[in-house]
Amino acid sequence: MKEHVMSEMKAKLRSFKDYPAKHFRWQVDASGRVATITLNRPDKKNPLTFESYEELRDLFTNLKYASDVRAIVLTGAEGNFCSGGDVFEIIEPLTRMAMPDLLAFTRMTGEVVRAMRKCPQIIVAAIDGICAGAGAMLALASDLRLATPQAKTAFLFTRVGLAGADMGACGLLPRVIGQGHAADLLYTGRAMSAEEGFAWGFHNRLVPPAELAGAAQDLARSLADGPWFAHGVTKTMFNQEWAMGVDEMIESEAQAQAICMVTGDFRRAFEAFAAKQKPAFEGN
Repeated sequence: MKEHVMSEMKAKLRSFKDYPAKHFRWQVDASGRVATITLNRPDKKNPLTFESYEELRDLFTNLKYASDVRAIVLTGAEGNFCSGGDVFEIIEPLTRMAMPDLLAFTRMTGEVVRAMRKCPQIIVAAIDGICAGAGAMLALASDLRLATPQAKTAFLFTRVGLAGADMGACGLLPRVIGQGHAADLLYTGRAMSAEEGFAWGFHNRLVPPAELAGAAQDLARSLADGPWFAHGVTKTMFNQEWAMGVDEMIESEAQAQAICMVTGDFRRAFEAFAAKQKPAFEGN
């Protein structure tokens, strides 16, 4: 039975190198291990539409079946990350919807964040310029964030008469920057400067605009070339341990680490260290 299930799971694996993206750019590097998603509506600072939300949700959900892609860079075109939901293609139609449709929409946007958190690939957000509303949530849902000094991140839901509680913001943001800083941003809707974001732990690193794309690619490639199965376990534990007590955390990590210790990557790392060589990780 176990062998049958494993065989079925392996049969679902497929290459995502030639994924036919419709509502953003999708590029995979020569190794096939690092994919870049570029939100590509620069004339409007790369806003999201109903269709791009849905495609992002479905793509991140299905990436668990990727046989090649191991890390993701998420960025925006031409000097901005993402200005949030398109005012005329999303916001205006929402003002005319009934509650059942509104709830279906807000649940769907939350599913994007859930899919990003659950996909095994590490997501590196490369943030320049405007990073607002739902765009700020895409950055927050990423695993690592690089930004330029020009980056301005705003959870501006309150500016349009909505709660700061959107797509998981009230749960996720305090865990990254602390309750006080999160309250400041979610109540006021003001923009967080790049310097504030770095000081508060939102941004992992600040880099000049000309170096942003290269730095994000280098970081993603180092993760993709590393023990990427183990990285996926780390990501899973980050998510699961938020709801655990200390005893549960310790036991869960004991089990997770024991799983990693039976992988070939663990043995290869030891053998490479003993031979004074660089390990070649294979994800098994």
